[in-house]
Amino acid sequence: MVKSTRAMPNVVLILTDDQGYGDLGCHGNDKIKTPNLDQMYKESVRFTQFYVSPLCSPTRASLMTGCYEWRSGIRATIEGRSLMNPDLYTIAEIFSAAGYRTGIFGKWHLGDNYPLRAMDRGFQESLVHGGGGIGQTPDFWGNTYFDPVLCHNGRWRKFEGYCTDIFFNAAINFIEKNKDRPFFVYIPTNAPHAPLQVDESYAEPYREMGLPDRLAKFYGMITNIDENIGRLIDKLKELNLEKDTIVIFMSDNGGATGVRFYNAGMRGHKGTVYEGGIRVPCFIRWPGTLSPKDIDRIAAHIDILPTLLDACNIPKPVGASFDGKSLLPLMLDEEIDWPDRVLFFQQGNIPDDQLYGNCAVRTQRYKLVNLKELYDMTIDPGEKNNIADEHPDIVEQMRKMYEEWYRDVSRGLKDPVRICLGSIRENPALLTSHDWRDESVRTLRLWRQDTLIEKARTELEGNGYWEVYIKRSGRYKITLYKCHPKANRELKILKPGMARLIIGDVDVSKPINEGATSVTFNVVLKAGPARLQTFLTGQRKDKEEVGAYFIEVECLDI
Repeated sequence: MVKSTRAMPNVVLILTDDQGYGDLGCHGNDKIKTPNLDQMYKESVRFTQFYVSPLCSPTRASLMTGCYEWRSGIRATIEGRSLMNPDLYTIAEIFSAAGYRTGIFGKWHLGDNYPLRAMDRGFQESLVHGGGGIGQTPDFWGNTYFDPVLCHNGRWRKFEGYCTDIFFNAAINFIEKNKDRPFFVYIPTNAPHAPLQVDESYAEPYREMGLPDRLAKFYGMITNIDENIGRLIDKLKELNLEKDTIVIFMSDNGGATGVRFYNAGMRGHKGTVYEGGIRVPCFIRWPGTLSPKDIDRIAAHIDILPTLLDACNIPKPVGASFDGKSLLPLMLDEEIDWPDRVLFFQQGNIPDDQLYGNCAVRTQRYKLVNLKELYDMTIDPGEKNNIADEHPDIVEQMRKMYEEWYRDVSRGLKDPVRICLGSIRENPALLTSHDWRDESVRTLRLWRQDTLIEKARTELEGNGYWEVYIKRSGRYKITLYKCHPKANRELKILKPGMARLIIGDVDVSKPINEGATSVTFNVVLKAGPARLQTFLTGQRKDKEEVGAYFIEVECLDI
């Protein structure tokens, strides 16, 4: 039985970015300093075989919806593949409807425009950076991890301090303000994701151990996260909320930087479907209700939402369905029949025809990787001994399960997730090359501000399109930029040529004048779905057309 003094316990969900299973002292890393997380480990239920997606946006979508990311239209981190379908219920919408105060503090990475933003998806308080990280294309121009400009409830605002400290400070303030009512707090840090920026006081102790600079900074960022988690738990104790609050710690994918030093005996890293890419820490702390222990049953990100609804006595919304299942019976030591289950994983940063891609199928005992490598995980957790030739029947059975799963979930990719234009909720809207839909631009790294600066100073490169939905018919002003509207003038100056805009059935062109920093079109658009693309000539020596990296769209009839 749940022993919280509240029928509706609070929830704090902490999700770090690119922190692997081995990037913790409690998991055997003898260099990293994570005393607060090590203590939380001792006080928590620990899922020792907990899985997520190989990349960050897919994991975040599964956490928000309780479903495999494919159902929500997400399978990657860029090219419009990180935009989450607004038709699915999110955990924030469900908790908000149940009377909880909901807040997000950190990294969203599921859409930067209406109706896809965190503030549109059930979070009543939203403090986030743009895109997939500070310094990426949708983020505030020129941002770093220090004194960043962050988007607070839809408005960009300057903050002082280090990003992780800012996010935890805001979360703690939110908790203090809502201590007398149930709250759901989501803290998805952008750290320790690159760029590796942290105060020297955190990195230097690791350098003194003889660790290389990148690893020292990476571990320093995690130590800073650890300090903030300690502060948050201390605040819960101070407010006498400790026994009424479920605190979950996990990360969004396997390790990146730290795996070169210590990977807890696992194979692979972020972006792969081997253990090092998808197995992560998962600690669930609920003093007085959950007794600390290890649980070795396989579990995954899709289970978090149904588990929390079960723990918080919130019914599943009518019409909602989840791929995950509640883990609460396992955590409460109930005598239950827990049959074997099957989990599926796939890396989505490959062409749209994903069948037989970089994939894995996992049961309690076996794991099939890329439909040809079979491992007995009970005796070979390092995935070293491929036994596929010895068990063709198991391989065939798991292959068929994968094919059935893929046919089911890939239906969520049938229609593109669209950015809405002409809404009173966001007018004007700024579209960026981060969300360009064109596989030819993948290697150009147009989701990074530093890349755009380099191309603005030399030659523009690449083109893509946006899938949009025009909310209302009427007059629109559409302005094309090669660099962010707030960038320095020198970076924005276009070379003379022609600019062309295609959106729906509108196809217009006009000259790019000498010294122009933008090109503006005034057009009349019809409501409905459309594809938006731009073409700029004269920007390259080879005369190849390129696209505008930023477009501002304003409805003039609102």
